[in-house]
Amino acid sequence: MHWRQFVMDLDALDPATVEDLFSQLGACSVTLSDAGDDPVLEPGPGETPLWSNTRVTGLFSADTDMDAFRGALATGLGIRQLPKHHVEDLADRAWEREWLKDFGAMQFGKRLWICPTEQSIGATSAANEPSGPNSDDAVIVRLDPGLAFGTGTHPTTAMCLEWLDGVDLEGKTLLDYGCGSGVLAIAALKLGCSAATGMDIDPQAVTATRQNAGDNGVGENLLVTGSPDSIEGKFDVVVANILAGPLVQFADSITSLLARGGMLALSGVLCEQADEVMQAYRPWIEFDEPEFREQDGQTWSRLTGWKR
Repeated sequence: MHWRQFVMDLDALDPATVEDLFSQLGACSVTLSDAGDDPVLEPGPGETPLWSNTRVTGLFSADTDMDAFRGALATGLGIRQLPKHHVEDLADRAWEREWLKDFGAMQFGKRLWICPTEQSIGATSAANEPSGPNSDDAVIVRLDPGLAFGTGTHPTTAMCLEWLDGVDLEGKTLLDYGCGSGVLAIAALKLGCSAATGMDIDPQAVTATRQNAGDNGVGENLLVTGSPDSIEGKFDVVVANILAGPLVQFADSITSLLARGGMLALSGVLCEQADEVMQAYRPWIEFDEPEFREQDGQTWSRLTGWKR
């Protein structure tokens, strides 16, 4: 089956209204993206990250009458002329696997690997160089990009994974606060944790974490919840790879979930925000030296320590 793609700049149109209309008029999928060069680094809690120049892309079956769609869209929006737009014809592909062109096995620390579900272990590249885990002690998490953020490609996730690989997790309990895809909790369980809890207020993240945990054979040891109020007990390790604002706002509640002497790792924090975040946690936490990493013109930090 072939497809048709309708791409339109939103200009002053309301994104939610346009997205709803696309779906009502038969779009199989709808995507909002940046039409310019305006990266959104830190939306406020509960906000949808949009751009000053936003573009909408709708995917339709090949037999869709795009002229009729244009007319119905303009009528639904109450405008005479649509903003700048174009239609693309697309050959059929396994779209859910397209990301494999850019996502391969990634190593974090000495043992931990994040691998696509379909990549064979011990694979080699075209140059006959190892492109995946070959050692017997490799710890492998199978994960595909999907509903929620977090595969290890972002420096904050990468730094958290490296930290987990470098600490003793054997028999410990862990809380992944703002779990996204669940990659940190799943990796911790595979690295020796006896039990983990993942919490995220995004329902898609809860769904993705449960699915990924099941796919990695750790579903029985990972409790997933959509509310911080439902988290019970104290944990030996707490990781929170979210954003600086929420980290500061919930410093008291996050540290209250960490057992005395327990280990804390915070990320999702730009380097210029690190001091403010550490200051919010200093009443309870003895911090190590921050770890910094630059990517795409931004410097991110990982803040680790232990509870007094």
